[in-house]
Amino acid sequence: MEDTLTVFTASKYCNVSSKTIINWVEAGHIKAYKTVGGHRRIKKSNLESFMQTQGIPIPEISDELGRKKILVVDDDMIIVESIVQALEEDKFDYEVISASDGFEAGLQVNHFRPDLLILDIMMPDIKGYEVCKKIKENPATKNIKILVLSAYLDDEKFATMKEYGADICLSKPIPLPQLKDEVANLLGLK
Repeated sequence: MEDTLTVFTASKYCNVSSKTIINWVEAGHIKAYKTVGGHRRIKKSNLESFMQTQGIPIPEISDELGRKKILVVDDDMIIVESIVQALEEDKFDYEVISASDGFEAGLQVNHFRPDLLILDIMMPDIKGYEVCKKIKENPATKNIKILVLSAYLDDEKFATMKEYGADICLSKPIPLPQLKDEVANLLGLK
């Protein structure tokens, strides 16, 4: 699959501001598409073609290999978009995708191979205990960190989630700065 960049990543790659990238996209100079949540994504090959025609130097070594991948699973799109946007704009430049149900989450865990799963366990088609257990029992996914979010769990249920493999359990609503700190800590970046 071809590399796809966020506006922030593209701006670092070109050594310009994010607003400049957005202006180039809106003017039709760079091909981009929008995610379901309205975030722009740019294929690396399209960006590099534009850079070549404009005489913008293309970096020889990309730092993308060090980017941490995060999968956000929640059926509330407002919450998903808030979390995704906050993490994409974070200084650690995470690669973030989302899933709105358990089936999609399962596919993305296997395809995207996230370093961290942010999981709302109170969704219609998903049992958080089972998700945690399956991820932690599978040798291919056992190292994925799991951050559970829920508005409906008490300390006893959080303890049960940890027994099944959750690394940390937090109550909703959680302030985004606190969530960003917890994510950075779980991923060993702080």
